[in-house]
Amino acid sequence: MEKNTPERFNVRVYGIWLDRERILLSRELYGEKEMLKFPGGGLEFGEGLEAGLRREFREELNMEIELGELLYINEFLQVSAFNAQDQLLSVYYRVSGNLQHLPALNDPRGYGVFWKNLHELDAEELTFPIDRAVLRKIIL
Repeated sequence: MEKNTPERFNVRVYGIWLDRERILLSRELYGEKEMLKFPGGGLEFGEGLEAGLRREFREELNMEIELGELLYINEFLQVSAFNAQDQLLSVYYRVSGNLQHLPALNDPRGYGVFWKNLHELDAEELTFPIDRAVLRKIIL
């Protein structure tokens, strides 16, 4: 194996929630790195994509979701920003749910989930290259 070649796969699953002209985003802190991304995260061993995405929304938003169509799977090599041994495979589904249960963004540091007008969001605001590719696909 070449030097700097990832040694394992890290499967990620995310939900794209569009509500009219708005899109749901998540602002998180992982270690010292602040991230603006779509809600979701890493798949756990023994878990399918759908179950993993449902679990992530329960953990992050304390809500159940409806899964829609599969929107995107990255086709390019993306090494994890957190571990150079991990090659990311990210899967994105359209999701929806009961908007009455969406938690408010009330963390004083600005972390949590929030709606942003889709036409006011520049792909470069998103932290990760795969998320930027997904947003460009949605806008086009």
